[in-house]
Amino acid sequence: MKSIYIINPRSDFPTYYGAEVFAASGLPNRTLIADLATVTLAALVPDGLRVELCDENLSPIRYDADVDFVAITGKITQSASMKRIASQFRDRGRTVLIGGPYASLSPRELRPYCDILVRGEIEGISQELFGDLMADSWKDEYRGGRPDLTLCPRPAWGLYPNSAALLGAVQTSRGCPFECEFCDVIQYLGRKQRHKPVAQVLAELDQVYGHGYRHIFLADDNFTVHRSRAKELLVAIRDWQTRKGKALTLYTQVSIDAARDEELLRMCAEAGLTSVFIGIETPNEDSLRESRKRQNLNIELLNEIGRFLEHGIAVSGGMIVGFDSDGLDIFETQYRFAMASPIPIFSLGALVAPEATPLHARMKEAGRLVGGSEVAASPWSTNISPLQMSRRQLIAGLRDLCERLYHPSAFARRVLHFAQGFRPRIRQGAHACPAEDLSSHDPQVWRLLGRLSARGPEEALMWSKVKKVLADNREARRLVISMLMQYAQILYMYEAAGLRGTTAIEGSSVG
Repeated sequence: MKSIYIINPRSDFPTYYGAEVFAASGLPNRTLIADLATVTLAALVPDGLRVELCDENLSPIRYDADVDFVAITGKITQSASMKRIASQFRDRGRTVLIGGPYASLSPRELRPYCDILVRGEIEGISQELFGDLMADSWKDEYRGGRPDLTLCPRPAWGLYPNSAALLGAVQTSRGCPFECEFCDVIQYLGRKQRHKPVAQVLAELDQVYGHGYRHIFLADDNFTVHRSRAKELLVAIRDWQTRKGKALTLYTQVSIDAARDEELLRMCAEAGLTSVFIGIETPNEDSLRESRKRQNLNIELLNEIGRFLEHGIAVSGGMIVGFDSDGLDIFETQYRFAMASPIPIFSLGALVAPEATPLHARMKEAGRLVGGSEVAASPWSTNISPLQMSRRQLIAGLRDLCERLYHPSAFARRVLHFAQGFRPRIRQGAHACPAEDLSSHDPQVWRLLGRLSARGPEEALMWSKVKKVLADNREARRLVISMLMQYAQILYMYEAAGLRGTTAIEGSSVG
């Protein structure tokens, strides 16, 4: 029987939403979110092919594996790892396939490293692809379109090391109707959002629940953008939660405009949604207009964020500097905005222009691309020459902003601000999710937090303040523990990228 080895490479550097800090702290390897791509691909493999999976975040790759085919998938942040792995297997005479978002958006970068390049989404072409592999008559490139999501199989979670993932994953839709200039998701998955049938989503929730997951990431680019569909699904998930005894806490990505729909927020809370990521990007409205991030315009961002907290939904945010409308004052503007917000966790970065995006085309036409089309994958880089500052000023300002926002006293202030504003309206009843302590389910997380508090006097002071939240605000407890874990990861990420001195930027007062 022929065989295929499916690999999710580790990221080329620690990321905001990774979990490399566990291994770096001497704890067993963990991953924040179980990898959905590999188990989905594995579920499409026909019976005539033996399948083995590897998530490199959790276990080393077996380069001596006796397999016929090696399939590698990944994003831009995994580009160097994808090339490294592919080269080593090809040197051993294996037939290598590469697919996923990076292969689809930047095919020229990966074409030299593989025998078979797979572009686009896999469901509509899987039968042809695997049939060709089994018949030894494969082509050097396959192109998938944007399939009906009823073609998506239930992921093969039985092949994955589920106990090592902090969050499971279920995808309910693909695509986003917005047109942010810098976003490559809409180039890869389209602006017409496609949805899985509600029954299919519930079946996948049953599946991940059966594999032991109790915290689930809904892996959608914008979960709430189609309101009627979102509400239909939320009602179904709420009823599923009731039948299961408030089984899961859910996390997802939304846009800030969801805050304008009171009914939608209430339904999110009833369904067990406890945390969302929102692309805040910037309070500079000129930059939002320039980048076509229109959904963030003409609103009071801080007020809208507060609406989520009132419904028991925590917010983490994305922040970008380096738009054409950003002057040197943007770093202080972003800092003041962040510190006025109840958002403890921000992912910060310089504006970059991924290949295939309108921003990339505009920068190329203007002669402002640096280092070719591939976005340099590190926290302190960009492939754009900024308009109102030098690249050196942009990166220096970003590094300083990161240091200031993640100084222990600044982080603690935002956690306390979050706890003060976290007043869920759904406190009791059939649809309320439990306010359990995450550490009671995962002692490794608790050990990690103990090591975080022992880093130094600033962290110890931060920990003493935040512990009061854990003691006094039972409903916020699990969310705060998750924020602390992400904070530990971010400190590790910054240190690995060469950022030092995070405990000496501000004074020690948490206040």
